[in-house]
Amino acid sequence: MTVIDRPALSVAVHDLPGRKPWRMFVVLFAIYTALGVWMNAGIGFIFTDSLSRVAAVSAMLLSRDPHFAAIGFVFTPLTAAVQIPMGLMGHWWPDLLRWNVTAVVMSAAFMAGAVIQIRGISRDRGCTRWVTVILTVLFAANPMIVMYAASGMSEAPFLFFVLWATRRLIRWMRSDDVHDLIGAGLAFALAYLTRYDALAPLFVAVVLVTVVSWLRFRPTAEERGEGAGPGLRLWAAALDGAVVMMPGFLAFALWSFASWLITGQAFQQFSSVYGNSSILEQAGAGTDSPIARFGFSITEMAVLGPALPVFAVLAVIYALRRRDTEVIVPLVLFGAILGAQTLLYVMGSTFPLLRFYISIIPLCFVLVVLIAPRGAPVVTRRPGAAASRSVSTYPEQAGPSLPLVISLCLLVGSTLVTFVAMGNARIAVLEHSIASAIIPGRQNLEEQTNLRTFAAERRIARYLDDLALPEGSVLLDTVQSYAVVASSNNPRQFVVPSDADFVRVLNNPAEHHVEYILSVPNTGRGVSDAVNRRYPTMYDTGAGGVGALVLEVPNDGGMDPSAWRLYRVTGERQTGR
Repeated sequence: MTVIDRPALSVAVHDLPGRKPWRMFVVLFAIYTALGVWMNAGIGFIFTDSLSRVAAVSAMLLSRDPHFAAIGFVFTPLTAAVQIPMGLMGHWWPDLLRWNVTAVVMSAAFMAGAVIQIRGISRDRGCTRWVTVILTVLFAANPMIVMYAASGMSEAPFLFFVLWATRRLIRWMRSDDVHDLIGAGLAFALAYLTRYDALAPLFVAVVLVTVVSWLRFRPTAEERGEGAGPGLRLWAAALDGAVVMMPGFLAFALWSFASWLITGQAFQQFSSVYGNSSILEQAGAGTDSPIARFGFSITEMAVLGPALPVFAVLAVIYALRRRDTEVIVPLVLFGAILGAQTLLYVMGSTFPLLRFYISIIPLCFVLVVLIAPRGAPVVTRRPGAAASRSVSTYPEQAGPSLPLVISLCLLVGSTLVTFVAMGNARIAVLEHSIASAIIPGRQNLEEQTNLRTFAAERRIARYLDDLALPEGSVLLDTVQSYAVVASSNNPRQFVVPSDADFVRVLNNPAEHHVEYILSVPNTGRGVSDAVNRRYPTMYDTGAGGVGALVLEVPNDGGMDPSAWRLYRVTGERQTGR
């Protein structure tokens, strides 16, 4: 290893062209946002989890009891929190919330950033311009990347933060710069505040950094003179690991503490009636065997990254040939994410969804970058003692190598495989319905039904808005009726679970001037609905006099509930039992 000369390095930093690709980001952001508006508002293809976060933003900002805790603690907060500035505009422009636009802007920005990270990893490697351009364009145009850039889901920020951490750790393997470790630690913390999945790559990153630091520790002459022993080596390695771990640990501890302090439950995702465990139980967990579930996970990864085995083998072979340790980083980080998702599904703790395996796409791209030889020394301001500025001297550096060209061709083929697979209802449960909107002549009744998701909720919201009700007039639980709140021009008319007085109002609606109760069937997810838990017969009979049926709205969107029933509060009986 050779220590980089810092003055020369400083010059290299300032001379490096195009280090801040704002134009590319703006163009990608604009394209993804336009596609998202078309997908959500144009054809009505809105993801449920995405709109539920928008409803949380509405409750936090525009409800009758606005407060930050209304964002909820079942999911980590960043996906909804970054929508706050635009969500404030929903007071004057309700369509931003009704059509999921605030979420679209969020995901478009983060996915554009993820594309920039792929470009940055390629440039850090010193790849030629044509390789960088091809990789960037292929990643940006991958159909799964495009869909989740336009969907408003958490995949976009999660991929951005994991790619940011991956880039920083790849750089650190060559730079030994503590600033790269700090950047990776911050990226993992923000990834955790986006999705719980980040705990898996954070854990393996801490182990990786600690082991690598321990292996390559070299005491200075002064330290050797003072008799530096194994203790100093262990301390230095542990310190590097702690730099990566602490931001994520603090994010985990503070978010869990806040959840416990406000709700009494530190981990609502697992203990709350609104969490994944309860949803799986209410929906009826599948009867597939663990082997069948494992096979399904392999299938999902195969259609998103069919050439991954080839990329992994080539990257490892060239890494061994060049004594290049950087390949370890993407393999362990993305491998941890994919392994955790597979394990959770095999255990029956999550859902059979293609999006949970989307991390395999950036893994393939990063491995292809690492197949290319190093074309430039690492660029960093404060290299550590173990830094290296070595550049490959292999013959393929003079021109495009055959393995690299083959890998790029395989990326094109993989993109086509993914595109075809996304139209398969068994493989792509959430994604396939859009095919009926983009493929001429495709008339699939189930897909067209899915494209009407939330149409019934918008009709309910319009009906209630036309009544011009005063504040706190409609009682509902957002477990299934969140889209009604998000679609309304007057969110203050609703009494929702995040309101401080929700339980008191639920116990005696008439006394608190509630005029209507929106009810869902007491089956499936409706079992967790607070109205059903308080008044088990509300949907069927009006809870024996609590309400009188005014309106029934069938759900023509192909999802639960089958229909909503709106009851006018009579005040005749409040026990509801």
